[in-house]
Amino acid sequence: MPVTRSPGSLLRHILVSRVQAVFNDRGKGETPVVRSNDALFEPESVIWRVHGDVTTMMIGGVTALLMQMLHPAALAGVWEHSTFRNDMLGRLRRTAKC
Repeated sequence: MPVTRSPGSLLRHILVSRVQAVFNDRGKGETPVVRSNDALFEPESVIWRVHGDVTTMMIGGVTALLMQMLHPAALAGVWEHSTFRNDMLGRLRRTAKC
């Protein structure tokens, strides 16, 4: 018997798959980071829930980048020392994996 998904569950699966495809270059053998139970916070903690939610992480990540752009020293450092102009997607991937 085939497994059926709710429309919300299917949409979430599609969204997560697309985000993983953006942040993991399969051509270079990159795969999503696997969570470890040997972590600073317990798996039942709120921080695990927040960081495990793709939508929350996307909103938080974009917000963090916008905030960073507002700091003149941070912006100057990125502008002068980053390769983002030549490899925007690669720079985004490396930032997201930190």
